[in-house]
Amino acid sequence: MELSDYCRELEAHLCRKNDGHLIRIAGPSFDVVSRWAEQGVPLKVALRGIDRYFERYYRKGPRRRPVKIDFCEADVLDVFDEWRRATGVSVAASGDASEPPAEPSARRKGPSLPDHLERVLLRLSSLRATGAIGPELDPLIDAVSGELDAARARHGGLRGEERQAAVARLAALDAELMTLAQEATPADTLDAAAREAREELAVFRATMNADAFDRALALSTLRVLRQRLGLPVIAFS
Repeated sequence: MELSDYCRELEAHLCRKNDGHLIRIAGPSFDVVSRWAEQGVPLKVALRGIDRYFERYYRKGPRRRPVKIDFCEADVLDVFDEWRRATGVSVAASGDASEPPAEPSARRKGPSLPDHLERVLLRLSSLRATGAIGPELDPLIDAVSGELDAARARHGGLRGEERQAAVARLAALDAELMTLAQEATPADTLDAAAREAREELAVFRATMNADAFDRALALSTLRVLRQRLGLPVIAFS
């Protein structure tokens, strides 16, 4: 995507989020967006970062002024970092991009394990109640509920080997969730998810060897599918 098209799409999305108030991406704002493009931030990742900023902004009460895109940068980069870790893509502008990205030096503190499990369980239960997922996921929901009970039972939280074992079990449950999701998803939907994932990875294709790109494409496809189906991430780190 050309930089002008990238800016235009972000500008239009920001306008919609600002209830029709148009703020041009120019001057310092253009420099911010140009850096995103240079780093390879996919358009849909940038849009999700903007949405994340507005979700937090809405929770603060009535808005007092339109939001500039500059204000969304931290959220856009956070979502980009999550996307890179999910796909194994490096931010390196050149060289081999097959190595997993380094952990950022400073990140917002995430939820506790019990809080994370409560959110996962709430989301899965809601999907089950609405029929978005079938009864084949009931054992998985029960397993998540059991992990939550175990985490709540330990005052001060899980530590050491117990915590490592719990994290490993959640990773296995997450993999099981996505396997079931793939099996239950129509082929055309899987193909559409793969196409979207390939588009997101296009800017990194030239810097990745074939094996690394195939791995990233598979992971990115799962991430897109998860988003389309509204499935939570059970894995915890």
